[in-house]
Amino acid sequence: MSLYIKLIEVLFPVFFIIGIGYFLGKKDKKIDTTFITNFAANIGSPAMIIYALNVKNISFQIFVDYFWYYLIAIFGFTIVGIIFLFFIKSKDIIRELPPFMMPNTGNMGYPICLFAYGYEGLGVAAAITALIILFHFTVGVFLADRKFNFKVIIKSPPFYALIISVLLLYFDIELPKFVENTTFLLMYATIFLILMSLGIALTRLKVFSFKKSLICSIGRVIIGPAIGFLIIGYFNLSGFAAGVLLIQCAMPSAILNFLVGSMYSPKQAVDNVASMIFVSTVLSFITVPIVVYIALRFFA
Repeated sequence: MSLYIKLIEVLFPVFFIIGIGYFLGKKDKKIDTTFITNFAANIGSPAMIIYALNVKNISFQIFVDYFWYYLIAIFGFTIVGIIFLFFIKSKDIIRELPPFMMPNTGNMGYPICLFAYGYEGLGVAAAITALIILFHFTVGVFLADRKFNFKVIIKSPPFYALIISVLLLYFDIELPKFVENTTFLLMYATIFLILMSLGIALTRLKVFSFKKSLICSIGRVIIGPAIGFLIIGYFNLSGFAAGVLLIQCAMPSAILNFLVGSMYSPKQAVDNVASMIFVSTVLSFITVPIVVYIALRFFA
């Protein structure tokens, strides 16, 4: 019974705040989320990375290990995405691949891992999310635009937050207390805002081909955690860090895939990306609780 109570404690706050955002989005179709997007990208996300990685959460070695483990997972997601897109006869496999490769490890994964495993879990989740952020602004832009754009990563504040955090981890330097307190407040504010914005986004994304989107979403939220299990088994991983890896592999497609696609891809590809994000997110309300239950039961 205690495990089920823990499951409710982990998931209810996340889904409740997403629900608030969805309600507000339905109530006011013109609600502007530009502030949330700008705040999260330029201030909130960097603060989350710095706090999660540097406040007595994980060692430099754990950061490096799970950075590489999730890189292997992304390679697996990519192979699955190519197979699924080929199966549904996608006309633009390259531009429709990012939703398979880059799950929502930030908006959803961060708070779920925090509530499931505390600050240690948050540290591992941050290592994984840092990798996904790098992929969004490098590989994601390349796939959407068919060419590299180094200006995007250079102008990305999370990129510099990651560099600073890795250096602090490597040299085992503690954050000054005023920086710790500031990033702590910014992190929790960001978690609330991005969860609410996810709910609002769900009211605006449209499904253009439900059957194809459902097939692709299965590849994200069901095959994704299966890949996580394979990595855990192959490398004989255990404990909370393995649980975080599994949870992060189970996340739906990230909203950022749509935002990047909107800037660089043609409309048809963007519509298909949006459809998969919506369906995979809705489907994850069923699959994520199952995966979190397994993670809490076997990787406590």
